[in-house]
Amino acid sequence: MKALFRENIGEAIVGLLVVILAVWFVIFAWDRTGGGEKSGSIHIRAIFPNASGVTAGTDVRVAGLKIGSVTGLSLDPQTYQVKVDIALDPTAKLPSDTSASITSEGLLGSTFIAMNPGGSPTPLKNGDTITDTQGSMDLMALIGQFINKPSTPAAGDASSTSGAAGGGAAAPKP
Repeated sequence: MKALFRENIGEAIVGLLVVILAVWFVIFAWDRTGGGEKSGSIHIRAIFPNASGVTAGTDVRVAGLKIGSVTGLSLDPQTYQVKVDIALDPTAKLPSDTSASITSEGLLGSTFIAMNPGGSPTPLKNGDTITDTQGSMDLMALIGQFINKPSTPAAGDASSTSGAAGGGAAAPKP
């Protein structure tokens, strides 16, 4: 057994280094992509009427900068609104009157929660609830309404007055 180990010591060391490098890379990538929550995070809750597109891990941003992430969602059985649990970076000291809205980066972009800081001198703390919220907009329904909207004739359109008054076609001016 000792002879086998001595013959393959080089391969064993290289294999160990590869495993250590792989573990380091996974930890590095997890940290750089914002995976997980930071230690000492401020845990708050926001109540939304509609949370379409929001899942655990969704970004929470202020002025486009990520300051936290969604940790969980649940439905309030009395109000049928969505309770969104959020973990905020402890260095982001948002005022207690902060409002939140669900928005997206564009028509095909990802959904995130935008925090809009208020003017209160007291910051949000663990266990606080944000009730001043705006739920997500259903973009497909808005596009459908725009496309399927019945066209109405313009105020000066001649075709809209010719049939109703029985006036027929107007005579050309000389």
